[in-house]
Amino acid sequence: MPNPDLPFLGVHLTLMMDGGVTVGPNAVMGFAREGYPKWSMNRKDIADFVTFPGFWKIARKQLKTGAVEQWNSVYKPGYLELVRKYCPQLTTADLTPEPAGIRAQAVRKDGSMVEDFLFYDTPRMLHVCNAPSPAATSAMPIGDLIASKVLNRG
Repeated sequence: MPNPDLPFLGVHLTLMMDGGVTVGPNAVMGFAREGYPKWSMNRKDIADFVTFPGFWKIARKQLKTGAVEQWNSVYKPGYLELVRKYCPQLTTADLTPEPAGIRAQAVRKDGSMVEDFLFYDTPRMLHVCNAPSPAATSAMPIGDLIASKVLNRG
C-alpha cells in the first residue's frame, strides 16, 4: 500500500505464518538518530537535520503527507481509518504498540532521496551509508555484495 514516491510507508499489513496480520510499521520523521523510546529527541541530531539544505527541500515537497503520517503514528483512530480500507474488521484494540525500529533514509543536498544502497569506501573500512529497507539488510545477496566489495579491494 505504500506510495513509492514518498519516504513514508503508509498502511503496512503483514500476513504472518500463523495466519494473523500485523499492522505496521509506519515510517515517520525521527528526532534522534538512536531514538528507540517513544518521544525521543536529541538536540544535536535535530540541529544537524534542520541545518541540512536537503531536509528543507524534501520537507517542502512532503510537508502535508509527512504531517498526516506523523499524526497517524500517535492518533490510532486516524491510522485505523486508513487500515480499514484493506482490513475492515480491525478495531483500535488491534493497534497495539511494538518496539520502535530506526530506518535511516539518506537524503541528498538537492532534497532527493537515495533510493538504493549507498557505500562509502575508506582504506580500512566499507561503510553502508544507506540501506533502503531493513529487511534487505538481512538478505543473503546483500551480504554477498558487501563481502565481495570488501574482498575485492586492491
